[in-house]
Order: sequence, then C-alpha cells, then structure tokens
Amino acid sequence: MPGAHGAGLHVPRAHVPAVHVEEAGDQGPLLLCLHGIGSSSAAFAPQLAGLSPYVRVVAWDAPGYGRSPDPEGPLTLDDFADAAAAVIRERGASAHVLGVSWGGVIALRLATRHPGLVDSLIVADSSPGSGTDAAKAAGMRARAAELAEAGPRAFAEARGPRLVSPGAPEDLVRRVVDTMAASVRLPGYAYAAESMASADLRAELPSIAVPLLVLCGDQDTVTGIETSQALAGAVHKSAYVIVKDAGHLANQEQPGRFDAWVLSHLRITARIPE
Repeated sequence: MPGAHGAGLHVPRAHVPAVHVEEAGDQGPLLLCLHGIGSSSAAFAPQLAGLSPYVRVVAWDAPGYGRSPDPEGPLTLDDFADAAAAVIRERGASAHVLGVSWGGVIALRLATRHPGLVDSLIVADSSPGSGTDAAKAAGMRARAAELAEAGPRAFAEARGPRLVSPGAPEDLVRRVVDTMAASVRLPGYAYAAESMASADLRAELPSIAVPLLVLCGDQDTVTGIETSQALAGAVHKSAYVIVKDAGHLANQEQPGRFDAWVLSHLRITARIPE
C-alpha cells in the first residue's frame, strides 16, 4: 500500500480490520502492547497485571490471531500498523507502544507511518524485519506452509521451546506452546509472515523522533543481541537494555525485570509519579 512513511501520510485501507483486545488499568497514559508472530494478547498477561496500576494497558490479538476475526484479504505491514493506529484512536489521542519481536516491527512502522499517535516506543527482542536478509526472508515465507502441514499444535510444539532460554521453567515452556497453538491460524499467520519477510526498516529508523527503549534477552537466539543493538543505534533518542536470564520472550520469562525497565522508561517519557 503506498505511503510516505516519514511524513506520516498514507492512503488508508477502506476497511481497517477489527481486533480483540485485553485491557487493564483505568488511569495514566495508554500503553498498547503488540505481540510476536506466534502469539496473542495472552503473551502480555504479566504486563496487564504488573503495569496496570500505573498505566492503561491494552494488548491486542493481531488481525487473524486469537480472538480477532480473520481479515477480509491479505494484509501488509502497513495494514497491521493501520490496525494498531485504529486501536489507539479509539482510546485517545496517542499511546506509548510496546512491541515484542514481530510486534516490535509493527511498532516501528507505526511510529513512522502515524507519528502523531506514538508518544514513545518499547521494542523487545525485535529487528528491522526479515527483508534485511534473503535467507531470513525465505525462511519466514516458508512458515505458512509449515503451519498448514503440521497444524497449530504440532507447529507450536516444534517452535515454542526455542523462544525461551534453555533454563526456562517447564510451566513457562508449556504456556508458550499452548498460547501459540491457540493463537495462530491461516490465513492470518501467512499474512504476518509475508509482512515480516517483506520488511526492511533500516532506512526509516533514523526518522523516528520519539524516545525508544530497546530490550533484549541475554539468551535470545532468535533475533539476537546484535540486531537489538543495531536498532537502538539507528534511533537518536534510544536506550538499550539486556534482560538477564531470558530468551526471545523476555517479557514472559523475566516479567519483573522487564516491567521494571518499561516502568522506568514510562516514568521518564510520560512523567508517571513514583
């Protein structure tokens, strides 16, 4: 879909997909949480509980995921960003946006496509997209066929354990697998995978003007520490934090440490009282 991302101008879709959200908290600024490609709003249960005394937390099921309806047709990264923008507009003038993995890529595009809606960014265990590397893009595009062949449960059993550190408790591994199995389905997952495979946000990252906090698990082998460091280095107002004893899903594996850094960021950017 055409657009001038840096200027925040675009040609909107005639119909922005509806989404299901989970919400907690009734005071403070809005924090919109965007999950990874194999997950749903359930991934943010720790943040809905831990951050809602300070901010209004909204976690979505992306279009075609979880309890959100299937989209009417293929969605690009811009379309996912527009759907996130609609969630913000429905609840207020702007939001702080937390994105994990694929959700981080959507958050970064949201900040360049709809800059007036984003007060700050928290991007965890993410990347500029899989389009930065041909092999990564091909692997991402192959995932839809893998899901179609294996089915959600077997697909989740194969992929889920890789998303946490080797020392993660078994109950966390099971929750990650169960969440994935309950959340992913076609065609939504295929549209998400293509949006990642086509994405290379490196050229537009320097145009992001809002404060950015980049978090990465010290044992993240999916996107990895170097990729997170590069994200932080490309944005002028950024901070970079390693989350100890965590894999790719740092917000779920070490929610106490993760939430403490998010809250610290929000106290600076949104002036939340101590």
